[in-house]
Amino acid sequence: MPAKFIPSQLRFTPHLLTVAFAALGMPFAAHAAALDRTTQPSWGFTEDGTMAYIEHITVNPDVSGKDSAGRKISDMTETYRFLNFGVKSDLNDRISVGVFYDEPLGADVKYRGDNSFTGVPRNVLGNVYGQASQTLQDNGVNVTIKNATDLQNTIAGLQSQVRAGQGQLTQAKADIAAAASQLSQAQTALVADPSLATLLTPKIALLQQGIDAGNQKIQDGQAQLAKGQVAVKTLQGLQAITAPLESNTEGTRVSVSSKNLSGVVGVKLGEDKRWQVYGGPVFQKVIGELHLRGDAYSGATGYDASIPTSSEVGWLAGVGYTIPEIALKAALTYRAKIDHDMPIGENFPLAKLKGFEAAQTNKVTVKTPESVNLDFQTGINPTTLLMAKVRWEPWSDFVIRPKLYNAVSGVNLLDYDKDSWLIELGLGKKLSDKLAVSGHVSWDSGAGDPVTTLGPVHGYWGTSLGAHYALTPEWSASLGARYIWLGDAKAKIPNGQQVGEFKNNHATVYGLRLTYQKK
Repeated sequence: MPAKFIPSQLRFTPHLLTVAFAALGMPFAAHAAALDRTTQPSWGFTEDGTMAYIEHITVNPDVSGKDSAGRKISDMTETYRFLNFGVKSDLNDRISVGVFYDEPLGADVKYRGDNSFTGVPRNVLGNVYGQASQTLQDNGVNVTIKNATDLQNTIAGLQSQVRAGQGQLTQAKADIAAAASQLSQAQTALVADPSLATLLTPKIALLQQGIDAGNQKIQDGQAQLAKGQVAVKTLQGLQAITAPLESNTEGTRVSVSSKNLSGVVGVKLGEDKRWQVYGGPVFQKVIGELHLRGDAYSGATGYDASIPTSSEVGWLAGVGYTIPEIALKAALTYRAKIDHDMPIGENFPLAKLKGFEAAQTNKVTVKTPESVNLDFQTGINPTTLLMAKVRWEPWSDFVIRPKLYNAVSGVNLLDYDKDSWLIELGLGKKLSDKLAVSGHVSWDSGAGDPVTTLGPVHGYWGTSLGAHYALTPEWSASLGARYIWLGDAKAKIPNGQQVGEFKNNHATVYGLRLTYQKK
């Protein structure tokens, strides 16, 4: 007869497989959909006894492509590193408490090279100059401006014409004054001696005719002079707006970071204490900056946004279930969205062309998204553990809508078309009393395609390997590495226009964790 399967045979000592999986959990989503960076540390609270960990993660993405003109875009991402840590303890056999720190949201983008995301926006400025030329021509000022040199030469030429016109008007007024004096003398002579009428009357009429014609020419000249003065002032204003763009050789840059500190209290329920409910506050801090450069952003080129540090509070809640005899653990965790009311500083050079102040600070509400995490594991045999994770985040609800940017462009600065899903499957294998290894695959749906130029990736597939080694009965070290095949994506600006395409990209992730655990 075959050997009888006994559930208690699946108890793992000293729980190497569960910790091996935990050692890799955080790095795995370090380049996920939208601004997401971590898997969120809900797994740690379900660990037994007292547990503390600290981990260092390095993410090295490589995202390159082509702009809409076919020019190469070299790697536009930056390597980033961060620390996560947490501690959890059982106060008694039913109540547990924990504190966890992570950096869940972020972006580090820097465009380089010769493409439509960098340097002087020649096409945009050409259109601005062309529109200015047409407006002046419609108002009777015959100018043609195609570039900054044309603009400077046109300003100088109009200033010269205005000065010459002013001189001519001054002379014309002097000539009319002299004619008016002659007219007055003739009229006085005629009154004194009417016998001179035959001689003076034609002269008086001719002088009056000349004065009337001269006054009309002065009036016409003053109107032309006013047009020239207005044109000079308009073009000088345009030069003040475009000069910073003409000299800006930077590339588009984005930096966003966040920090979460979650406090959790849990209570085990039932006689066997297999059910657990938990929850607590989440303290979140975010900061960021954004700089749009190049022709790709059309009228928004040169736009800057500064997001000062904002600290707000949200919450999390969850329920867990365990069957220790087969190493089964399941946890469903909900994290609420967090509202940040922050004064975003904006600088929008071309906004002046539409009558707006270019530099403004406006209060804006940004809501970091809610999420639902399902973590699951179960023993397959005494040395093998099956692990799974599912996460949902409604990125389609996420919006950054600075007031000046929206007022000028009519669109959001940043949003996403779809919600994101993450699915992970893995196996852990105990090789000895001290060593365990694990591996798994994962899939991330991304948040839509086309997608923002600030993260032109449409989800990913990934595979990872990890090893966990017990240094002592309480202390252990874990190493993990992951390779990610990033999904091809079309990049769009906020108005929906496609401006680039990114293909065949990848990322590598490395993690090191030190863990203390005592039952």
